[in-house]
Amino acid sequence: MLLADDIDELARAAARGAPGAVDALLTAVRPEVLRLCSRLLPHREDAEEACQDALLALARGIGGFEGRSSFHTWLYRLTANRARSTYRGLRRRWLVESGGVPLPDPPDPRRTSVVAGTRLDLLDALDSVRPELAEALTLRDVLGLTYREIAALADVPEGTAKSRVHLARRQVRQRLSGD
Repeated sequence: MLLADDIDELARAAARGAPGAVDALLTAVRPEVLRLCSRLLPHREDAEEACQDALLALARGIGGFEGRSSFHTWLYRLTANRARSTYRGLRRRWLVESGGVPLPDPPDPRRTSVVAGTRLDLLDALDSVRPELAEALTLRDVLGLTYREIAALADVPEGTAKSRVHLARRQVRQRLSGD
């Protein structure tokens, strides 16, 4: 198992186009990407789909990794965005395949784990706020990044990152409470 510093170096090598570095990087980070996707998506199959999307996005976009933040911070952002995108795709697919039948009612806690229902509610609520707010909230409250890391990723001052998280929390809280 590679240490964080080793993965950062591997990411820099992959960004430079070093032979074999992308494959080695994908192998090294796959378990972590799947774990992160599983934190957002309640069903293993959906998390695996998001993981594959994130790894593909990583392989295609590693040349754009500039090192302004740590590789793991960059990876967390990419993974969170791919997991949310996978969820939106699953919702669209449901609407098409169901012939326009509305989505089922929120999960019944007697038949669904509370965690799964909570994640679905959270993903729905995140879709109701501006993307930059949803991203900031996901990075802070779901993936545990610091305000400084979020600010570096978004290329905004730390105060703006804090403000985005605060505003997102307020809007998501209102959505979840039904107000």
